[in-house]
Amino acid sequence: MKLYFAPNACSLAPHIVLRELGLPFSLVRVNNQSKRTADGRDFYRINPKGYVAALELEDGTVLTEGAAILQYLADLQPDAGLAPVNGSVARTQLQAQLNFIGSEIHAGMSPLFSSEIAEGAKAVLRGKLAKRLGYMEQVLADNGHAFGDGFTVADAYLFTVLGWAEYLKVDLAALPAIRRFREQIGARPAVIAALRAEAESAAVH
Repeated sequence: MKLYFAPNACSLAPHIVLRELGLPFSLVRVNNQSKRTADGRDFYRINPKGYVAALELEDGTVLTEGAAILQYLADLQPDAGLAPVNGSVARTQLQAQLNFIGSEIHAGMSPLFSSEIAEGAKAVLRGKLAKRLGYMEQVLADNGHAFGDGFTVADAYLFTVLGWAEYLKVDLAALPAIRRFREQIGARPAVIAALRAEAESAAVH
């Protein structure tokens, strides 16, 4: 498998899961500005949507959208417990949490990257985001994980988007469970290895 990624982007989540599962894969870095891969290809020809993550399977099929990729990977090794069994109520609950992370936290943070949005508007967006983070703070305070009581693909996704907080001036000071979660997930060997590999790739290219 090939994971098309950009350093510090949401593609970090499937990168973490690939390493958690010990699956064989290669990394292909994508320049988010030029939309070219590190080996010179037009990324739009790989993923017409133009953004990472994209996962190319051995038969050439390309999967897109982080939440879908995460579940595909989890289902390759169901015994690892990174997602409940497909078709179960628990799996639907995991999907609901992945959707919340994607549509409320990830999408809530994305506009804050734009230099075209005025600071006043960003303050309003941060206020809305604070309410969503408040919900997640309660989930983590109760369970220590984004879903259930053990590490799942939802933790990889949540850790990834929370990693943008400082850069985007999203204040986590009053959210101790979120800060503790970031420390605990950040200490996992797969997370450390993924972050190191992405940083080294960015330094080379």
